[in-house]
Amino acid sequence: MQIRNVKQSDYYVVSPLINDWWSGRQMEDMLPKLFFDHFTSTSFVVEEEGEIIGFLIGFLS
Repeated sequence: MQIRNVKQSDYYVVSPLINDWWSGRQMEDMLPKLFFDHFTSTSFVVEEEGEIIGFLIGFLS
Protein backbone atom coordinates (compact mmCIF):
# COMPACT_ATOMS: atom_id res chain seq x y z
CA MET A 1 0.00 0.00 0.00
CA GLN A 2 1.06 3.56 -0.67
CA ILE A 3 -0.38 6.70 0.95
CA ARG A 4 -0.01 9.98 -0.91
CA ASN A 5 -1.62 13.40 -1.14
CA VAL A 6 -4.60 13.69 -3.45
CA LYS A 7 -4.21 15.13 -6.91
CA GLN A 8 -6.91 17.09 -8.71
CA SER A 9 -7.26 14.24 -11.21
CA ASP A 10 -8.11 11.79 -8.39
CA TYR A 11 -11.59 13.31 -8.26
CA TYR A 12 -12.44 11.65 -11.58
CA VAL A 13 -11.43 8.24 -10.19
CA VAL A 14 -13.04 8.59 -6.75
CA SER A 15 -16.26 10.40 -7.67
CA PRO A 16 -17.92 7.57 -9.64
CA LEU A 17 -17.14 5.11 -6.81
CA ILE A 18 -18.37 7.12 -3.82
CA ASN A 19 -21.99 5.89 -3.81
CA ASP A 20 -20.86 2.25 -4.10
CA TRP A 21 -18.34 2.68 -1.28
CA TRP A 22 -21.19 3.94 0.94
CA SER A 23 -23.46 0.99 0.13
CA GLY A 24 -25.59 2.85 -2.40
CA ARG A 25 -26.19 5.98 -0.32
CA GLN A 26 -26.18 9.09 -2.49
CA MET A 27 -22.95 10.64 -1.19
CA GLU A 28 -21.36 11.85 -4.43
CA ASP A 29 -22.82 15.36 -4.07
CA MET A 30 -21.31 15.65 -0.59
CA LEU A 31 -17.77 15.62 -2.01
CA PRO A 32 -17.40 18.37 -4.61
CA LYS A 33 -14.39 18.61 -6.89
CA LEU A 34 -13.23 21.80 -5.19
CA PHE A 35 -12.06 19.67 -2.23
CA PHE A 36 -9.63 17.95 -4.59
CA ASP A 37 -8.53 21.35 -5.91
CA HIS A 38 -8.02 23.24 -2.65
CA PHE A 39 -7.25 20.70 0.09
CA THR A 40 -4.49 18.67 -1.55
CA SER A 41 -2.01 19.25 1.28
CA THR A 42 -4.38 17.85 3.94
CA SER A 43 -6.08 15.08 1.91
CA PHE A 44 -4.79 11.63 1.06
CA VAL A 45 -5.48 8.54 -1.02
CA VAL A 46 -4.38 4.99 -0.37
CA GLU A 47 -3.32 2.99 -3.41
CA GLU A 48 -2.65 -0.69 -3.82
CA GLU A 49 -1.13 -1.92 -7.06
CA GLY A 50 -1.91 1.45 -8.66
CA GLU A 51 -5.60 1.40 -7.71
CA ILE A 52 -7.18 3.81 -5.22
CA ILE A 53 -8.66 1.77 -2.38
CA GLY A 54 -9.38 4.55 0.10
CA PHE A 55 -9.23 8.28 0.65
CA LEU A 56 -9.41 10.95 3.32
CA ILE A 57 -10.39 14.54 2.54
CA GLY A 58 -9.32 16.86 5.33
CA PHE A 59 -9.15 20.59 5.85
CA LEU A 60 -8.21 22.95 8.65
CA SER A 61 -11.04 25.16 9.82
